[in-house]
Amino acid sequence: MSLKSPLGQVMGLGSARGGTGHWWSQRVSALALLFLGLWFAAELICLESLGYQSLTTFMSSPVNAVLLVLLVATLFFHSLLGIQVVIEDYVHHAGLKVVVLVLIKFAHVLAVALGVYSVLRVGFGA
Repeated sequence: MSLKSPLGQVMGLGSARGGTGHWWSQRVSALALLFLGLWFAAELICLESLGYQSLTTFMSSPVNAVLLVLLVATLFFHSLLGIQVVIEDYVHHAGLKVVVLVLIKFAHVLAVALGVYSVLRVGFGA
């Protein structure tokens, strides 16, 4: 028998107050990816060829470079959110869960940095 009140017994259990924000982040990033993905597909269709010179010219435009950087960053952010949910739901060992979450965050940050660097390098010329 516990001397805690019913409210005191449930404090600390249940929601960590982060689920709603995570859910909204996934939905907003998915919507952003929809628009950025449609833009990217339309731009690729409108290119005369998919050769290096044509893509370099496409990426050298400031508007296209900014939108490509946004596409890369949003894509990896959305990916991180999805993988994080899977790990939190299906990895049950607490220590392993923390290690894997940290590793995937580092991997996604590295991937974003490489993606942004690649877009800028091609856009500004080698």
